[in-house]
Amino acid sequence: MSFYRNAIWFMKGLQEYTKSGYEAAAKNFARADLDVILTGRSFMITGANSGIGKAVAQEIANRGGTVHLVCRNEGRAHAAKEEIVDRSKNQNVHVHIVDMSSARQVWEFALSFTQNNDLNVLINNAGCMVNQRELTEEGLEKNFATNTLGTCILTLALTPALKKAEDPRVITVSSGGMLTQKLNVDDLQFEKGTFDGTMAYAQNKRQQVILTERWASHHKEIHFSSMHPGWADTPAVQSSMPSFHAKMQTRLRTEAMGADTVVWLAVSAAAAKQPSGLFFQDRKAVATHLPLALSRSTPQEDDKLLSTLEELALKFKP
Repeated sequence: MSFYRNAIWFMKGLQEYTKSGYEAAAKNFARADLDVILTGRSFMITGANSGIGKAVAQEIANRGGTVHLVCRNEGRAHAAKEEIVDRSKNQNVHVHIVDMSSARQVWEFALSFTQNNDLNVLINNAGCMVNQRELTEEGLEKNFATNTLGTCILTLALTPALKKAEDPRVITVSSGGMLTQKLNVDDLQFEKGTFDGTMAYAQNKRQQVILTERWASHHKEIHFSSMHPGWADTPAVQSSMPSFHAKMQTRLRTEAMGADTVVWLAVSAAAAKQPSGLFFQDRKAVATHLPLALSRSTPQEDDKLLSTLEELALKFKP
């Protein structure tokens, strides 16, 4: 079944996830959707010092929004801020240094942030693909800690503040690679069998989509969405998937193309009219499973994922 899923997914990707796929979809975009002024609205973007996260931050700053860049590397974060401010002339760009793989750091940051700041939109963009099984200082598998648990903790910790805001939204940057995976809630940290970093990443991305659906059902006051940016030419793709990047480089989307649907979900009135909890690609809600792929988990498995993560998250809460 995994061979079938991978083959169908790759063929789908060649048609839809590439630069030409974006260009075809963009013919139907309503350009006015992004003609908005964001003065007075606050946006938090994780993994914002490069790639899609930085491109999203730039678009929001260009429209006058207050931007909070949550980054791990201080030097690159401040360099990104300087570039964003220089291009947008928007001084309301702020840097927060947080390692999203550290559950304690994420908790401490989120709880501190809400004491001094308002927030309208959270964009969970930070991610990693570590190709050898590696543990964090807290004893967690690094892909899981960053992509799933860190995202979960940040979202849970900021939910009370978001509920107080006008038109609150949470967007999680997932990946179409999740279509190749069925949720495995019994091995969230890949302790069994041979470790495969690409598979671990895709499993994390499946988890993010399920979490988005569950959060939407539990927190009606907030509009949740997840999305696939397509195959974009980013530093993360270059470093984590060098062979794929080398073969596909001329067909990859630009960072701005990858960021487009994130921005649309974060700022447009049209996106807010969509039901909460959906998975988007090129400004359209799309299926979360391939045909005949047998990748659907049960509601009980989905609930177990959320409860397991919430229980684990609380162990690291200050």
